[in-house]
Amino acid sequence: MAADILKGLFSERQLRRARLLSGLIIFLFLLMHIINHSIGLISVQAADHARPALLAIWRHPIGTTLLYGSFLVHVILVLRTLFVRRSLAMPKSEAMQVVLGLSVPLLLIDHILGTRVASHLFHLRDSYETIVHSLWTKSPADGFKQSLALIVIWAHGCIGIHFWLRYRSWYAGIWPWALTLAILLPILSLLGFVQMGRTIANPTFPLSGFPGGTYDPTILPVGAVEQLQDLRVILYGVFVSAVVLIFAARGIRWIRERAHLVTIRYVTGEAISVPRGFTVLEASRIAGKPHYAVCGGKGRCSTCRVQIIDGEEHLPAADPAEQRTLDRIEAGPGVRLACQLRPTGSVTLSPLLVAFPDPQGVSESYEAVPGREREIAVLFCDIRNFTTISEARLPFDIVFLLNRYFAVVGAAVEAAGGRVDKFIGDGAMALFGINGSLEDGCRQAVRAAAGIIEGIDELNRQLSQDLTIPLRVAIGIHAGSAVVGTLGYGNARNLTAIGDTVNVASRLETTAKEIDMPLVMSEPVATLSNVDVTMAETRKIVVRGRTIPLRIFVFGKSMTGMLLQTTAPGRALKTRTA
Repeated sequence: MAADILKGLFSERQLRRARLLSGLIIFLFLLMHIINHSIGLISVQAADHARPALLAIWRHPIGTTLLYGSFLVHVILVLRTLFVRRSLAMPKSEAMQVVLGLSVPLLLIDHILGTRVASHLFHLRDSYETIVHSLWTKSPADGFKQSLALIVIWAHGCIGIHFWLRYRSWYAGIWPWALTLAILLPILSLLGFVQMGRTIANPTFPLSGFPGGTYDPTILPVGAVEQLQDLRVILYGVFVSAVVLIFAARGIRWIRERAHLVTIRYVTGEAISVPRGFTVLEASRIAGKPHYAVCGGKGRCSTCRVQIIDGEEHLPAADPAEQRTLDRIEAGPGVRLACQLRPTGSVTLSPLLVAFPDPQGVSESYEAVPGREREIAVLFCDIRNFTTISEARLPFDIVFLLNRYFAVVGAAVEAAGGRVDKFIGDGAMALFGINGSLEDGCRQAVRAAAGIIEGIDELNRQLSQDLTIPLRVAIGIHAGSAVVGTLGYGNARNLTAIGDTVNVASRLETTAKEIDMPLVMSEPVATLSNVDVTMAETRKIVVRGRTIPLRIFVFGKSMTGMLLQTTAPGRALKTRTA
């Protein structure tokens, strides 16, 4: 019973909570400290008068114990995480967080010794006059070091809080304000320190209680410097030794584990041998293989999940955190989370959500222009029955699926020479022929539509084990005159198009949905693009706001190859009468 209780208290979940709580306590102390520094912009006396109210809780024995206990716990848990992590291959954001965290004790030890420890042991006056006089006048190098420490610790805390809150639904609404405060507060704090330093450095400034400033309150008693130096050597030595010990232990573990390698094989043919105890996600990162892990490998999402093809006998049982996530997504047999799975022997697997590389070198050089009329082609694309597909899926997985779909659409549009105008929900709008002829724009739009249909087929193949029903798209294309210009406000400005052509293209996409076909294009698009429409179904529809029926051509999925072949310039149009 006692063993179960201890196991629960020291579980990964509880340790993560302890690390978060200790970090929040330290961040709260730093926030109050920064506010106190900022008041120094008014005067040194104002900062000293505000100090008791802002720091009273931390000067109480309970608050002091809580603060330094949190600091010790946080450092220990960071070092433990560094040891437990089997691979140091990690995203840049995580690496920055680790580096900043390890630098914090090195930057803070001198400050703690020169303030709290010195005032407690040698009864120095603990005030802004004393501290600023020491850091600004007597030792500017220490003042610079502590200013750097403030920035580093603040940045480390802000990054940690951002990672903690980034997937909360309400966080996006306060993010701009939070970012503003995160930048403004340390700037005000440093300005307050500078203002107090310049004031105290003035020869006419009388240090409180010492008329004329003839007495230096920062002078230590005889022997105090040696005592503080001894403490400094001990604290630095303990921390550096702990870090060295962690890396030494990692090295010893690596040597021992080399005798117990396991091979992780991917269905795509890659294989990597890693020491037993590595997670599948760590193995993928070591091999440089793209592998999704939206939550950072903490078992809070299912985007890293894999299907075990062979070697199930080498799989340890899922821990409670992993099992909860698997239960939520109703995972089938052999499905595990790559970030939590540590095979005890060789396995063959397939990532269920295949990573798609970000496009490189995408041009954003579209001119910002006032609205003017142009002849362009407009494409609208939407997923059919997306509500049904997204039911019972985790938010992470819906975002992943949409991003994969958007990647297919974006890649096809850009490969054809067009421009993605916007993504709206599960729909997309693209423009073609902005900087060329209308004929070129129509051919580009048709090629993009064929590319989207082929890309969705490939995506369905990759996600066949994850999708309850395959993805199907509805595409509408129309060409004509539209007003093209830079519209929007602030950072939301972008080049877009408005007008009847856009409305008709949207209506054709709706028509494609209604008749359950992947592509519908208007007669002007078919004519200008030289598409072979002899096999296409021809209809006439009435578009809302128009009195004359519009002739359209309906294409099935099997005609994708033909679309690609017949959009080359110079091809003769082949039509049939309705």
